[in-house]
Formats: sequence, C-alpha cells, structure tokens
Amino acid sequence: MGDIKKVVLAYSGGLDTSIIIPWLKENYDNCEVIAVSGDVGQDSELEGLEEKALKTGASKLYIEDLNKEFIEDYVFPTIKADAVYESKYLLGTSFARPIIAKRIVEIALAEGADAICHGCTGKGNDQVRFELAIKAFAPDMKIIAPWREWNLKSRDEEIEYAEAHNIPLKITRETNYSKDKNIWHISHEGLDLEDPANEPMYNKEGFLELGVSPEQAPDKPTYVTISFDKGVPVAIDGEKMDSVSIVKKLNKLGGENGIGIVDLVENRLVGMKSRGVYETPGGTILYHAHNKLEEITLDRDTYHFKQQVGLRFAELVYFGQWYTPLRKALSAFVDSTQETVTGDVKLKLYKGNIIDSAVTSPYSLYDPDIATFDEDEVYDQKDSAGFINLFGLPIKVQAKKGLIKE
Repeated sequence: MGDIKKVVLAYSGGLDTSIIIPWLKENYDNCEVIAVSGDVGQDSELEGLEEKALKTGASKLYIEDLNKEFIEDYVFPTIKADAVYESKYLLGTSFARPIIAKRIVEIALAEGADAICHGCTGKGNDQVRFELAIKAFAPDMKIIAPWREWNLKSRDEEIEYAEAHNIPLKITRETNYSKDKNIWHISHEGLDLEDPANEPMYNKEGFLELGVSPEQAPDKPTYVTISFDKGVPVAIDGEKMDSVSIVKKLNKLGGENGIGIVDLVENRLVGMKSRGVYETPGGTILYHAHNKLEEITLDRDTYHFKQQVGLRFAELVYFGQWYTPLRKALSAFVDSTQETVTGDVKLKLYKGNIIDSAVTSPYSLYDPDIATFDEDEVYDQKDSAGFINLFGLPIKVQAKKGLIKE
C-alpha cells in the first residue's frame, strides 16, 4: 500500500490499537511501527504497555506525560468558557485528542515517519479530531485509518483477530464496552448501552470506575470549598494545589458522592446519534463552582453573551477544531472576562447532587444595599416607572397600530 517504511501509531493498548500493530506490518510490507501513548491520566491502562507493544511488533514505545499541559492548556480554558456540548457532555474525550495528536506529530517528524496511524472508527468523532490536529502541524503527512481500510466489521471480529495472533486483551466479549479514560473522565459506549431503552447498570460491579452511583453514596453530605484566581481553580478547602492534584482530589470527592454521571444520546459530528454514559466527577464540580462564581462577578451583558460563546466553544472542541483561529479568538475573549472571576465557592455534595452553600469574591457585583427588600437610601423605586415607559414604548406604539396579535 504505497512506499511506507515507518509509521507512528497513536497507541492506547486497547482493542483497536492492539491489533493494528500486526495489521500494519501485514499490510504495509512489514513497515516499522513506532507506538506513541499520550499519558493524559489513564493510570493502570498504561501498565505493561511497553512489553505488549514490543511483543506485538512495535520497534519502540513512547509514553509521553501530558497531564499538566492537558489540564492547564486544554481543560481549564474550556471550563473558563463554560463550554458544555448539548447541555451535558463535559468534553472529556474531545479536548484530549488534540494534545495527543500534536505530540504524535512531533514524534513522527522527529523520527522521519512516512505516516501516522490511528485506531478511530469511521463512524466516530475522534477520527476528525485526530486528523484535524495532524493537518494543523503536518499538513502533508499521510494518515492511515485501518477502520476505513480493513475487512473487520465489528469488535467481535477484532477479538477474533487478536486471538488468532495471540494478542493479550484485558476485555472479554461480555465486558467489551468501548471506553475512553483520562484524568478528566471516562466514557462507556456499546453493548447494552446501544439501546436507549436499556437503563445503564450503574450498580453492576466494575461498570462505574471513577465513583459510585447516587444510591450507593454516603447518607451524610460532603462540603468542599474551591478557590479560583481569574477563573482558574487554585485551592481546595484553603489548601493551594497544582492543577493535576486539584482535578484528582475533586474526582475522589465527587466519585465518592455519586457526582457527575451522565447518560446522553448525543449528535455526533458525522451525522448520527450515539448513546454514551460519562463519568466526570471532578469536572462536574469545577464547572458548577466556576459558573456559580461568575454569577456574582460578571455583569449581565457579559454573562449572557458569554453563554452564547460557550455553546460555540463547545462545538469547536467537540468537532476537533481546537487549532483554529476562531477557537483561539474565543479563548482571548473568555480570558478577558475572567479578570474578576476570583473568589471562593462552597458546595455541598450529596447523593449525586451539587448544592450551593456559599460564594464570596472581592469583585462581587452583588450589592445587598441595592438588592434588599427592606428600606434603603440608594434605590428610588419611583425611577422604575420612567424606565418601564421607555422600555415599553415600542410595544405601546405597535399596540396603538393594532399590530400585536395573540
């Protein structure tokens, strides 16, 4: 299949990429395969990965620690934008792909590779996210996507291929969910989840990985206070922490209290609807706390316009358009809105719920002297009559012309 002597493979060690190494060697004239794993918090999934990659035919494996850069340069900017896809999805897989793909390109160029290969299916969003990032940094690099080439039609056939080639797998046909895990979240797709009529088996042993279901959460609430500086979380319960530690700590607290479990039928970029279950315990807490702080620190017009920006920002991230002028421009706008988003947010975590407890900021725009229902000396209620007359003037004119209909 062309003059391909060296391929760099985006390697996770999961079902797809486990069989891609021998498949590449079989179908691309025994080409050299260099595997690259971007460590964005997969934890135990990285154990034994080098031995497995080498045994299945790779010449070497790079494991790149991207955790800090991932959280600070991709996750936090998205939180600051309050970007949520279709009101529920906190973009855990979406913003992990660009950073991984960028590092893969850097290694591919350094290694003098002829092509980059990924294991994304032809039905999914990740193929777009990987390939747009590759085009951004290596526009002339050949891309190999086995799912668009090979004759394997299902995950069962992939397992059969692995068994025929003596490739060890950590899954069985019964536990063959398609999963993506990183420091931010884990997604579950496939098997019984493909039918939206089936309730996810949250209490089944081994299904949830980052926490427990709300039913299994403690009967006593947990309080947590998160401190922000210019929209960025910097401390938990008064203790200064680095970015990675903050996410891990909130994952633990959120997971223990059944926070951040989402069942979503989403609209994929490629046009189909798909169903997934997402666990994002720490991320759900951070989004909630950040938005709560913005309630008192942003003026009305900025707050409302920023909500529109958040929707578009989420689409850009979901569609794999991180490395685009528009995403960069929107981030610049968002950063300008965060100058006063500093303060503390206290939350109560209880059986899957996040309950607001308190919020304070030195830049708070909430003025109790103005908002009070008691007597005050700073707001003349008579002024509102003139305001309403002017604000309602267009309606009054239309009404007099008989132009307003029920």
